[in-house]
Amino acid sequence: MKNTLAMLVCMIFVSTLAQAFTLPRSSDGKITPEERARAIKMLVDSQNEFLSYVEKLSDEQWNFRPAPFKWTVGETAEHIALAEGLLFGAVERALAAPINPDWETESAGKEEKLDNILAARKGKANAPEPIQPFKRKMTRAEIMTMFKEGRAKTLKFAEQTDLPLKAHTFPHPFPIFGTLNAYQWLLYIPAHNLRHDKQIAEVMSNPAFPAFAK
Repeated sequence: MKNTLAMLVCMIFVSTLAQAFTLPRSSDGKITPEERARAIKMLVDSQNEFLSYVEKLSDEQWNFRPAPFKWTVGETAEHIALAEGLLFGAVERALAAPINPDWETESAGKEEKLDNILAARKGKANAPEPIQPFKRKMTRAEIMTMFKEGRAKTLKFAEQTDLPLKAHTFPHPFPIFGTLNAYQWLLYIPAHNLRHDKQIAEVMSNPAFPAFAK
């Protein structure tokens, strides 16, 4: 009886051990359905908020400058549109790099930082030169076309990709973020958009902002 029980326990242990080695890993770096839904929702929500602010503005409102060194709504919109491509490029550069064996440790908790620092518009930073407004002298129509086409590309990627986004990383130039994985770089796009939506709302709340036509 004792021998039979011991054999049964041994068989259960071996079976459990075998399953542990044959079942797919949960940490393979691919995003979960919930993570995909989060990225899509952030992309759609930030886009809708941005468009709700800027599409109804007159040219006078678009070009209103609240102070000598403050951006206009149009300049902020240009920065958002330019940043879309630059940040999606960071997603692509992360994916072009080999899988980072330490991705789980190095990128842990960074989604919360994107929410609490970037999207919440805490702290200040100078925009990299390639995405500073004033550089290209873009028209309003060009800015809006660039934004919509760039966001459509980003959304399609978020909806369709099956790549292990979290296993590939690319360093952020700001130490506060450090190493971000490709999924976090994807989230960075709408978080950055939301940050500057707040900036646009601030400009529009200025007492001197031109009134809407009645």
